[in-house]
Amino acid sequence: MQFGSNKQLDVVRLKADIAAASVELLSAQVAADRVRLQYHPHDIVTFAERSALKRAIASAQSLCQFFAQIDAQIKHREGEQR
Repeated sequence: MQFGSNKQLDVVRLKADIAAASVELLSAQVAADRVRLQYHPHDIVTFAERSALKRAIASAQSLCQFFAQIDAQIKHREGEQR
């Protein structure tokens, strides 16, 4: 996999990995929406396992940070094309 180096990038695998991740992210979003719509945040904080909540929050923050970087790259590329 290429990380800004001269190594050969497997574009087919990259596209397949992105497609698979998109499906998994949609599944996670549906699960989170189900909890969000069924329970009040106060009840979640009061009754849910603290460690499970902290893991979920850390995962969400990590995803947000990763996709913010990707979004910034997209905007940068779009700005170059103008």
